[in-house]
Amino acid sequence: MMQGVERRRRVTVRTPERAGEYEIEVEAGALARVGERVRAVVGPYSRRAVVISNERVWGLYGARLSESLRLGGFEVYRWLMGEGERHKTLRTAERALEFLCEARFERSDVIIGFGGGVVGDLAGFVAALYLRGLAFVQVPTTLLAQIDASVGGKTGVNMRAGKNLVGAFYQPRAVIIDPETLRTLPQRELTAGWCEAIKHGAVGDRRLFDATRALLMSGEPLGETELLADLIAAHCAFKANIVAGDEREEMTRTDHLSRRILNFGHTIGHALEAATDYRRFRHGEAVGYGMLAAGEISARLGLLDRGELDELRAAIKLAGRLPRAKDLDFERILQALRLDKKSFGGSIKWVLLERIGRARIVDGQEVDRSLLEAALQAALKD
Repeated sequence: MMQGVERRRRVTVRTPERAGEYEIEVEAGALARVGERVRAVVGPYSRRAVVISNERVWGLYGARLSESLRLGGFEVYRWLMGEGERHKTLRTAERALEFLCEARFERSDVIIGFGGGVVGDLAGFVAALYLRGLAFVQVPTTLLAQIDASVGGKTGVNMRAGKNLVGAFYQPRAVIIDPETLRTLPQRELTAGWCEAIKHGAVGDRRLFDATRALLMSGEPLGETELLADLIAAHCAFKANIVAGDEREEMTRTDHLSRRILNFGHTIGHALEAATDYRRFRHGEAVGYGMLAAGEISARLGLLDRGELDELRAAIKLAGRLPRAKDLDFERILQALRLDKKSFGGSIKWVLLERIGRARIVDGQEVDRSLLEAALQAALKD
């Protein structure tokens, strides 16, 4: 490849329960091509596109996206939601659905999720509900959304009892990723995304873990444009492979291709978010702590070598500083854990590590209260 010439990376997602397939495209400057790509996947009869986003993302990139969509022949509408997990609710979804009804959107029209994981989850959920399913395209703008949340068709909203308890599996027609949008992200959003990247490698691909760590060790990962785009595509390919084998996260599966291995760090991470009313942590930050705790549990059960746990801890530290957590009440965290949506037969199924690159699903009976409390104390002490 000639120096300075950027290239487009494509990852194909195949899902067993949906006819056909769709593509994830990763390319610097891809925002200018969104209209062209959306037109290609929704066909010639689609007239209108509604962009679901938030004020921050729209203020930075809304004009650029709108122009691209207009060049693609779409009449552009926008609907903006609040920032953060606390806005990912049924009430917010209801307001978005009322907007679509009042604007008389039709089945030939398209919804575009333009933002981070919160926006993408809610936009996909609304797309799944309105007229029993409207075409949906993901244009993720955060690192976490680009490598994880936009891939695989999980949509949903939070309830008071817990995170993502209401939702649907609804695959997009396409995912269009422009790594240039990462340059305007606050550091905490980048930290959240890097934690999810570390998770991918930790549960299923040692080489992906090492590549992610190496880019972080460079000191300026966003400055390595081509390496960054390659890594984003590699993470998308990793998750696409998991989704292809287990689209709907079958609860009885425990093999290494089960989609459930992607929940490493999420059981405790979701509990930390719920215990702080979704106000203290970015999702990936909570997952960072969740991985530290799950790694500690793995080591204390004799599954994971302490040296590999130290590698995991060092990689998470490279991702960035996590918010304080040592003041959190254990009982409140425990209460949130009991409401985990991934419990099976009344028991939490823990995703633990045998080694970096290999996960194991363990029955909750093996993780008693004293072990959980000790692991949390070790993870949250910094």
